[in-house]
Amino acid sequence: MDQIELGNVTVTRVWEYFGPVDMTPEVFFPEHPKEVWDDGAAWLTPHFLDSETNIVNSAIQTWVLRSEGRTILVDTGVGNGKERPYAPVWSHLETDFLDNLARAGVAPEDVDIVINTHLHIDHVGWNTYLDGRSWVPTFPNATYLMPKDDFEFWNPENGHKPLLGRGNQNVFEDSVAPVHAAGQTLLWENSHRIDGNLRLDAAPGHTPGASVLTLTSGTDRAVFVGDMLHTPVQILEPDVNSCFCEDPAGARATRRKVLGWAADNNALVIPAHLGGHGAAEVTRDGAAFAIKGWAPFAPYTERG
Repeated sequence: MDQIELGNVTVTRVWEYFGPVDMTPEVFFPEHPKEVWDDGAAWLTPHFLDSETNIVNSAIQTWVLRSEGRTILVDTGVGNGKERPYAPVWSHLETDFLDNLARAGVAPEDVDIVINTHLHIDHVGWNTYLDGRSWVPTFPNATYLMPKDDFEFWNPENGHKPLLGRGNQNVFEDSVAPVHAAGQTLLWENSHRIDGNLRLDAAPGHTPGASVLTLTSGTDRAVFVGDMLHTPVQILEPDVNSCFCEDPAGARATRRKVLGWAADNNALVIPAHLGGHGAAEVTRDGAAFAIKGWAPFAPYTERG
């Protein structure tokens, strides 16, 4: 089992997908100088970059936390059978995610809390599954914690025009609205204390409601940062955004603030999409940051 203990909290990594995301570094991270990737190819390959195709590799995974007697999921990936006309890499997937979750000892009815760090296409997919012709909550006993600002931003009835254009099409309708209609959502703002070990805080920039989950238990610290980082190169170059950041200046400010806290508190930084060891400890390096060490999760290199 791909699992570590942080204080009194057990953290388990559950995979949905690892592999190429059909984007070169120049497209995914347009602000990154090409030489940063060229110089880092030796350590970026194969976990974060396919050197033969020059396509970024990414992991879709859920972090399962067991804290104070409850089972908590951090982000729910892409999901099966979802119609994604403007994101073909995520359209109509059929993965073994629920079987992988079962191997981690979690049945859908066991889940107490689902955290969606934000409401992008690859963070909410397993919120629901198709039952006949209807999308229904996958985790029937869970409270789904969603940032209110993202809920309002991505609700198509509100008429916002996101940077993604139609890239998030159908996501609200099939993966967010059914959970809300079932009365299982808690829409939070600013900060939300889950228990004595876990706290959610707003961390806008990538999306208006983007958030981070801070774990503080005993002497251990960790921060689950969602899409604040897509690649470890952004630790070394914290002012560089992905092409998906709605507020570039806000995303840079959030990244520097959270990485600074992690460096000063010896906290493990756990993004949503890192392959390899999945997470890292960071240290300050002048005006930027450096990787001090990788988490003890086993690397995953199998495709598909």
